[in-house]
Amino acid sequence: MVKHAKAFSPAGISSFFEICDTEADGRPITDFEKIGARGGGFGIQKGVATEVYVSEAKNNNIHVSINGRDAPEAETTRTVAQMLLGKVSEAYNVVVKHNVEVPIGAGFGSSAAGALTTGLALSNALGLSLTYNQIGKMAHVAEVKCKTGLGTVGPLMLGGCIITLEPGAPGIALLDRIPLSIDHVIVSGVFGPIPTKEVLSSPEKRLAVNKWGDKTLEKILSEPSLENFLACCREFAEKTGFITERVKKLLRIADKVGVIGAAQNMVGEAVHALTTSENAENVVQAFRQVLPQEKILASQIDIQGARLLG
Repeated sequence: MVKHAKAFSPAGISSFFEICDTEADGRPITDFEKIGARGGGFGIQKGVATEVYVSEAKNNNIHVSINGRDAPEAETTRTVAQMLLGKVSEAYNVVVKHNVEVPIGAGFGSSAAGALTTGLALSNALGLSLTYNQIGKMAHVAEVKCKTGLGTVGPLMLGGCIITLEPGAPGIALLDRIPLSIDHVIVSGVFGPIPTKEVLSSPEKRLAVNKWGDKTLEKILSEPSLENFLACCREFAEKTGFITERVKKLLRIADKVGVIGAAQNMVGEAVHALTTSENAENVVQAFRQVLPQEKILASQIDIQGARLLG
């Protein structure tokens, strides 16, 4: 008999971050649940929907596809599935189908969303009794192990405009939100990806990120408004050297059409602008000056977080 379950996670746009994977004395943290990031960003209603099919087998087998294409490279999803299969005594054939509505590798948290939805759907299909945070911890550990992210899973479980005050897996991290209504829309313009692994393994980049990440968090908390949040995140992109000429141009275009604020995706050569529902189409049309329609994404804010679907 084939068992089936489905889950959805918002995409998570990261606006700034600070890498937290070492102790105060510089020694590496060895507990994956305690590794993470401070930072902030947005959950949006476009994201990752995942369907999981489970059937009994002689040996465990995991097959992952993304938008109908075989995805042997989806290590983070595979790792979560292996962790969950380790909790049952029987062997299963597991098929994971991700439908990803956002660009991959451009700072939309798609690997975290894929890991989290796999955890939610597969634990349900296997009949495991796990809490939301227990599933979130597995997805977080998988992300850290596979170096696809540091602190995206927790925010995806919350939605809205999220600030991560203290790092770690769900249940350990300390999260807060800047209140906003679902009338807000994020318009994103995407030029291309920036590999997360490259950033996490460059000593120079890490140094810049952590210096300015700490200052950015401090400045946001001194005035936690949406306008100040995005202004501080934009400054973070400039100070850390992530910003490119194309990103600068798109940010200037966003300013001209009266957005609440705009910043660069972390990490990707992409921009996200926060605006109202009434103004969203104006922002999309303005972005079309420099980008084709398929590279522009408009989505309302998600304030519910990742969940199982009926």
